[in-house]
Amino acid sequence: MGTNGSTVLEPLRQGLPPIDPGAVSTSASCALPACFEAVRGARKFTSATLDRWDLNDCFDDVALVVSELVTNALRHAVPTDEGTREDGQNPPVRLHLMRWASRLVCAVRDPSAQSPEARGGEEDFSAESGRGLFLVESFSDSWGWHPLAGALQGKVVWALFRVGPE
Repeated sequence: MGTNGSTVLEPLRQGLPPIDPGAVSTSASCALPACFEAVRGARKFTSATLDRWDLNDCFDDVALVVSELVTNALRHAVPTDEGTREDGQNPPVRLHLMRWASRLVCAVRDPSAQSPEARGGEEDFSAESGRGLFLVESFSDSWGWHPLAGALQGKVVWALFRVGPE
């Protein structure tokens, strides 16, 4: 994950019981291309990572949330000209998975500083789109977002799952 770990984790300390940095057991990260096939790659990466961490029992919920976060990043946060970039430098979307003894965090970084917006009021559950953040909120224990600081531009949208006793 490199030097951006503290940037990604800072908002997770707000409003939650303290996270002991020494309790972090592991993390994994992957760059995703600016195309919708990246959602399948994100699910495969999540499956392999959760398998390594012996967290297969939470795959369905985590994979659904990862799919929604990546889809939202690709649909709403990646400029249309990003899809033509082949240089591999500063990929537009990045998935981070971080595990503590009792928590799992999925975080998706994208180049837009615009806040993610859940549709308010009456949800149209027959609509083909627009329910992503509602699903993230429903299947995770908490979620949020924050703008990036420093050299990186954009934001991180994250979802937290409790995976063991507090």
